Amino acid sequence: MRLVVGYLATPGGADALALGVRLARTLGAEIELCIVLPPDRPLPTLVNTGGYQQMLAGQAREWLDDARATVPAGVVVTPHVSFSDSFAGGLIGAAVRLDAAGIVVGGAGGGLAGSFSLGSVVNELLHSAPVPVAVAPRGIRLSEVDRVREVTCAIGERTGADLLLETAVAASRAAGTPLRLVSLVALDPVFGVLRSDPDAVREHALTHARRMLEAAKESLPQGFPVTAAVTDGATVEDAVNKLAWRDGDLIMVGSSRLAAPRRLFLGSTAAKILRVVEVPIVVVPRSQDREEKPR
Repeated sequence: MRLVVGYLATPGGADALALGVRLARTLGAEIELCIVLPPDRPLPTLVNTGGYQQMLAGQAREWLDDARATVPAGVVVTPHVSFSDSFAGGLIGAAVRLDAAGIVVGGAGGGLAGSFSLGSVVNELLHSAPVPVAVAPRGIRLSEVDRVREVTCAIGERTGADLLLETAVAASRAAGTPLRLVSLVALDPVFGVLRSDPDAVREHALTHARRMLEAAKESLPQGFPVTAAVTDGATVEDAVNKLAWRDGDLIMVGSSRLAAPRRLFLGSTAAKILRVVEVPIVVVPRSQDREEKPR
C-alpha cells in the first residue's frame, strides 16, 4: 500500500508528514513524499530560466531529504519532485501514477476556520480527488502518538453511505483498531415529516445506527470491537462536539451526493465536521458503479 503525502517545508507540511507516518505505521504502508513545483514558463525576454527551474528542483530535493531524515526507522519513504500548474493536480497525478490508496495533506493555511484551516490546495483536493483524502489538523506534528487508536465513521443515509462503511470497516480491519459508528443528528429540519418531532428524529437516527452496526459486524471477525452511537444537537457542529475524542483518533466521512462517480465533493455536513474536530479526517469518494469503486 502506498500513501501520497503532499509536502511543503512549512508547519502544515510537517503536519501532513506526521499524519502520513501515523497512517503508514498503522496500515503497513509506504510513503510517497511529494513536492509539486510550478512548471517553467517561457518569458518574453532573452533570459534563460532553465537554470532557475533546476535550482528550485534542487532546493525541493533538499527539503525532501530533510523531511525524510525526521521519519522514524521502519517507515519507507520515497521522495518525488514533479511539476504541475496545480499543486492539487500534481498530487492527484502522483496518486494515480503510483496507484496510491490515498492522499495526505496538512490543513494549515487560509480558508475554513477551526483546527482545519483549508487552503486552496486542500479545497481543490476535497472537490476532485479520485482516492480518499486525509487532512491533518494543525499541530499533529507535536503529538507523540504513533498509530491510529480508533476509527470513527460518520454514517448517513445518502448515496455512498454503504461504500463509506465498507471503507471504514476495511481500514479498521487492516489497522486492528476499534471502529465507532456515529449517526449525527442535527435537530433542525432534516427528516421531512419528522422535523417537528425531535424524539422521532432521534429514534429514526438510532434505528439507522443500529442497522449500520449490524452490517459492520457482518463484515468483521467475530468479537471485533465495534460500537454505534447517536449524538444530537441544534446543529451538526453541536452534535459532533458531544463526542469524546482522544489523540490518535481518526474520523471518516463520505463525499457529497453531488460528486461525480469516483470523485470527491465536500458536502455541507463534512465541511461542518471539519470546522470543529481536532483529529485527522478522511473524506472517501463515492462511486455509482460498485464494480469501479476506488481501491
